[in-house]
Amino acid sequence: MSRNCFIRVAGILGVAAILSGPAIAEPMHGIAMYGDPALPPDFTHLPYANPDAPTGGRIVTGEVGGFDSLNPHIRAGSTPWQLRFLAYESLMGRSYDEPFTLYGLLAETIEVDPDSLWVEFQLRPEARFSDGSPVTVEDVIWSYETLGTIGHPRYLNAWNRVASIEAVGERGVRLTFTEADREFALIMGLRPILQRAQYEGRDFTQSGIDIIPIASAPYVISDFEAGRFVQLTRNPDYWGRDLGFRRGTNVIDEIRLEFFGDGTAMEEAFIAGEITTLRETNAADWATEYDFPRVQSGEVVLSEIPHQRPTGMFGFVMNTRSPQFEDWRVREAMIQAFNYEYINVTQNGGLAPRITSYFSNSILGMEEGPATGRVAEYLEPFADDLLPGAIEGYAFPASDGREANRSGIRAAMSLFEDAGYTVEDGVMTGPDGEPFTFEIVLQQGSAENQAIINTYRESLDRLGISPTVTTIDSAQYRERTDAYDFDMTYFQRGVSLSPGNEQRLYWGCEMADTPGSRNLMGVCHPAIEAMVDVMLTSESQDDYRAAVRAMDRVLTSGRYVIPIWYSPISRIAHNVELRYPDRLPIYGDWLGFQPDVWWVEE
Repeated sequence: MSRNCFIRVAGILGVAAILSGPAIAEPMHGIAMYGDPALPPDFTHLPYANPDAPTGGRIVTGEVGGFDSLNPHIRAGSTPWQLRFLAYESLMGRSYDEPFTLYGLLAETIEVDPDSLWVEFQLRPEARFSDGSPVTVEDVIWSYETLGTIGHPRYLNAWNRVASIEAVGERGVRLTFTEADREFALIMGLRPILQRAQYEGRDFTQSGIDIIPIASAPYVISDFEAGRFVQLTRNPDYWGRDLGFRRGTNVIDEIRLEFFGDGTAMEEAFIAGEITTLRETNAADWATEYDFPRVQSGEVVLSEIPHQRPTGMFGFVMNTRSPQFEDWRVREAMIQAFNYEYINVTQNGGLAPRITSYFSNSILGMEEGPATGRVAEYLEPFADDLLPGAIEGYAFPASDGREANRSGIRAAMSLFEDAGYTVEDGVMTGPDGEPFTFEIVLQQGSAENQAIINTYRESLDRLGISPTVTTIDSAQYRERTDAYDFDMTYFQRGVSLSPGNEQRLYWGCEMADTPGSRNLMGVCHPAIEAMVDVMLTSESQDDYRAAVRAMDRVLTSGRYVIPIWYSPISRIAHNVELRYPDRLPIYGDWLGFQPDVWWVEE
């Protein structure tokens, strides 16, 4: 970072510190980054939960792939993603109707330093693990230290910013931070809590299907077969069932996760009634393929769940660690050659809108045209380091929808020429005289991604480029992407209405060289680092949103991902007995929407 950049960012952070002013810390039932939590200490249920929902019933979901581990907190192995949320409780719980707001869960209260340098939690005396043992301060401290030092990379970066963790009295835990951070107290409140005794004498980093987690959440693993299914059963003795935060949630008795070799097999299982719910991501299929007998008879209901979430970024990421994709002009050429409009017609009937930036479809997304106001001020110190379009405005190309995509191919060819490439004997050749080629690594089971890439390869062939496509199973795919052993692969990165420290995990400099991180493109840019800093110290929503919009411009103009589509709604086909509340939060169908607030009504 240049000296001018440093001065500018330091000035921004200094203003934030001055604005915070003196205050007095006090224990609270919840925490909001801006203002106060919307719900009072004695709230009876979350606004979007049905407190009268009946308990009982069963839901069977489908997943493509397999698993060889039941520990979602380590790098080793492949784990059903749902276990992170269904089997483990955290000190605080998120309200999906309030970005940046948490309420006490395992913790009865939270107390935050007015200068954002420490946070203190007081455990509920009734909090228990599924074996009946109490959740103790020792369990909390061990969980934080273990996950922060040898756990999955998603936990490591934040732990580096914890100066100390200590017990305070019988039920208190205090974390002191290395630097002021308004969001950090919230992040620390969302760490999963594990039972220390279960892992005594074991290598935590190697645990797999031989250890069934002792849960602190409403569900326990009651049965499983490696690679085929996991069954979770609602714990009738769950300690928190009477909490206002939990009333009306997690009421289904049995959750079964069935695994399939590919999407086609999973869909056939749903049609046959072997699984009871299915999410459809293809707009054309939703419109034309869901008229099978179970739908016609009313046994299956088709539900559309609207949301106001950012699109995130879904598409095909280019690994800038690979020499083929170091040059932004080459990355832009690859984007120009991708005929989105034609692919959208073939895959979605032309019905799916394209992702336009990482935070599009939300109030946090970058606006069209040149940067203005606070966004322009935040970007100005980095102007010399930004790629074309960051300040002036950048938009992904649009074709005429024809298969040839002549304008896109011409633009791509011009960019390759600017970067020193030539076509010799029909082959795109680099400045070093070697043919330009690269490897696209895909995971087995995604027919849609394979179809997209097949069409894309035809476009690249017009440029004299013949990439290698490698399709591998989920375990091999995880191993290769963790080691960044790919040139291009499918990319999906969901973002929320309350982005913060996790952005360092997605595109932070430290994560660019950390094996297993989520920074697949290998981006490292001082403007991104600075914008995350501003986001975490802003005293107003306006400054915060400007910082996110500025970061969105840097990421989007970086041309790291070839974006595909998103949906402003979630499409869920499900058995008629599966119900959800009429009142939906702004997040709509969030990560745990089903089964968290669903119930079975026979």
